[in-house]
Amino acid sequence: MSETTDTSQGREPITRWFTEWFDGSLAALCSGSLLVVVAGGLVQVTFGTFSMTIAEAWRAVFDPAVLLNSQAWTAFLLGGDLPELSKQTLIVWNIRLPRVFVAIFVGMNLAVSGAIFQAVTRNELASPFILGVSSGAGLAILLTLVVFSGLSTFLPLVASVGGAVAFLTVYAIAWKNGTSPVRLVLAGVIVGTVFGSLQTALFFFADDIGVVQSAIAWTTGSLTGTDWEQVRMALPWTVVAMLLALVSSRQLNVLLLGENTASSLGMNVEKVRFALSGVAVLAAAASIAVAGIVGFVGLIVPHMVRNVVGSEYKKLVVGCLFAGPALMVAADVGARLALSPAQIPVGIVTGLLGGPYFLYLMRKQDQMGDI
Repeated sequence: MSETTDTSQGREPITRWFTEWFDGSLAALCSGSLLVVVAGGLVQVTFGTFSMTIAEAWRAVFDPAVLLNSQAWTAFLLGGDLPELSKQTLIVWNIRLPRVFVAIFVGMNLAVSGAIFQAVTRNELASPFILGVSSGAGLAILLTLVVFSGLSTFLPLVASVGGAVAFLTVYAIAWKNGTSPVRLVLAGVIVGTVFGSLQTALFFFADDIGVVQSAIAWTTGSLTGTDWEQVRMALPWTVVAMLLALVSSRQLNVLLLGENTASSLGMNVEKVRFALSGVAVLAAAASIAVAGIVGFVGLIVPHMVRNVVGSEYKKLVVGCLFAGPALMVAADVGARLALSPAQIPVGIVTGLLGGPYFLYLMRKQDQMGDI
C-alpha cells in the first residue's frame, strides 16, 4: 500500500509540472495547427500533374508496402533503391510527401529561430531577416551560382556558412564592451542592407538566364523540386535545434527580464546570448539550406503564438513547433495551386500573408518593439 502511495506521490509533481504549462490555449493551438498540416498535406498529395482522388491519395499514404517495409524507409532516410511500389504510392511517397515534410521542417526552424532572436534582442520585431542571417545566406548562394558555379553541389552548406558568417559580423559590429539588444538589431539592419545591395549587384554579372532563375528561387524561397535528399539534409539539424530550443526555454525567460535582473540571478548574459543566437542561426540555416530565404515566417509566427499562449517560452517554443509548419504547409499549398499549372515561390506567398498581418498588428497595438 505504501509503495502505491509513494509511486502516486512521485507521479503527481510530474503531472502538475506538465499541466502548469501545457494548458488549454496551447492544446487548442497545437490541435488546430495539426489539423491545418494534415489538411494541407492531403491537398498536396492529391493534386498535381498526375491527378488522383482523395481516397486514392489516402490509400497511397497508408500503403503497407511503404509503412511496414524497412527497405522503403532505408531508401527514404538513408538513400538507396526503392522496393517495387504502385504508381500512385510512388508518386505520393517519392515526390509529393517529401515537399510536405520539408515545409514542416522549414516552418519549425524559422518560427523557433524568430522566437529565440526576439528573446535575445528583447524586441518583437527581430527575426533571421532583421539580424542579417537570411541576407548572408542569400549572398553566399548568389556568389556560388554566379561566380563559383563549380561549388553549386555544396549550395546548402554554403547557405548555412553564409548565414553564420553574417550573424558573426553582426555580433562583431554590435560588440562594445558587450552587446545590447538595440545594438544587435541596428547592426543586423546594417549588415542586411549591405548584403542585400551586394546580392542585387551580383545579378548584373549573371550571363545564364537559368542561373538567374535559380538564384531568384533561392532568394525568394521555394519548395519546388524538393525530395528526400532535402528531408535527409534538414531532419538531423532540425531535431538538434528544436531540442536545444526547448531545453533553453528557462534561459530565454530570464533574458526577457532584462540584463541587470538576469545578471543578478547569476546568468552570464553575454555567453548565454551568444549560445542562444547560435541555436537560432542553426535553425535558420537548416531552413535556408533546403528552401532558400522564406520571409516573414520567423517574424509573424512567434507573434501569433504569443497572442494565444502568452510569453512563457516553453509554451511559445512548443506553439511555434506546431504553428510554423501549419503556416508553411498552407502557404505552400497556395504557392503550388494558386496559378496551377505554374508554381510560384512560397516566399512570395508568406510575404503576401505576412505583410497585411504585420500591418494589422501595428494598427492594433499602441506600442511595438520591446517585449
